[in-house]
Amino acid sequence: MVTFLLLIIYLAFISLGLPESLLGSAWPVMHISLGTDARFLGVATFIIAGGMVIAGIVSNRLLKRFGAGTVSAVGALATALSLIGFSNATTFWMFCLFAIPYGLAAGSIDAALNNYVSQHYNSRQMSWLHGFWGVGAIISPYIMGFSLEREYGWEHGYFTVAMIQVAIVIILFVCLPIWKKLNGRVPAAEESERLLTLSEVLKIKGVKLVLPAFFAYCAVEATTMHWASTYLFLHRGIPGESAARYGALFYWGLTGGRFLGGFIANKMGDRKMIRVSTVIIFAGIFMLLLPFEADMVSLIGLVVLGLGTATVFPSIIHSAPANFGKENAQAVIGVQMAGAYAGITLMPLLFGIISPITGMGIYPVFMLVFTVVFVILIELLNKCVDKERRKKTNA
Repeated sequence: MVTFLLLIIYLAFISLGLPESLLGSAWPVMHISLGTDARFLGVATFIIAGGMVIAGIVSNRLLKRFGAGTVSAVGALATALSLIGFSNATTFWMFCLFAIPYGLAAGSIDAALNNYVSQHYNSRQMSWLHGFWGVGAIISPYIMGFSLEREYGWEHGYFTVAMIQVAIVIILFVCLPIWKKLNGRVPAAEESERLLTLSEVLKIKGVKLVLPAFFAYCAVEATTMHWASTYLFLHRGIPGESAARYGALFYWGLTGGRFLGGFIANKMGDRKMIRVSTVIIFAGIFMLLLPFEADMVSLIGLVVLGLGTATVFPSIIHSAPANFGKENAQAVIGVQMAGAYAGITLMPLLFGIISPITGMGIYPVFMLVFTVVFVILIELLNKCVDKERRKKTNA
């Protein structure tokens, strides 16, 4: 039964990943249909991720009141309805309107399932959890590419994904009783008896370091995924339909890396996984920086970037109970997710503002800067955590 519940959680994470890559893959064509400038992609992602930030902050209260199963099922339903709304949007402001409930729903699902798996499963399952997010993120660009190639329009792509989402929603609601049956059989996390306020969470040693670190990492991941197709289209001159498909190469690397990482995550540990991953990220960025005219080098660079970013997000989340205490983990993970969403929110928007001025060639440089910031902050966090552990050992 515990294994079956994990499969349900994986399915819910596929539903979370399905819509994630639609916007980036469709945007080169979509912004024309909506009558807006290409740089307004950042505005759309700002609204979506803004809702995710809010959901991350309030997730601790939602989870304590309703539980992870109910939050995930209702969130998936809201996501499906938002996607149907996207498919019927005829103007940019209509798209932005439906982006509000979508962001809140996605953030709620993300925080709920990340917290549950970090508390009840090991690093392997956490890595595979995010791998299944990548399965959804890989599928949708091909659905969108098919819709564009057959001239069905980006609206058809969104509607198709919405119908897949509806099927997953039905399964999640049917399986809700399983969460209740396992409530007393899965070992409970050592949660705090009362809800921690935001100020109390921020006072926990290391939290003020992990938040900007997560922000910087998500700046790299979000900018890569949202602007990959546009970078290939505007800077490399690859046709829009092909750019939509090639943008999925990042997701292939991301997903493959997470499934492969699951086999070694328990042995290596979260900290070592993050360090190895950042080396691979630097290699992918370096490939994008090489002044070769051949598009193949850039395409391989996107795959390598995906491999590098694969295990960073799940490793940071899974290490929360060890870094900050099991009793604080649920509250800290919610705030961590808010910090992550802030990076997802602001950095693609910032890139959308500066890229028309600097040119799309700034794409790899932008990611390089934030990768360096992430490495510095995560190593400072490690030192802080180690210092606290020594204090407790000597006490």
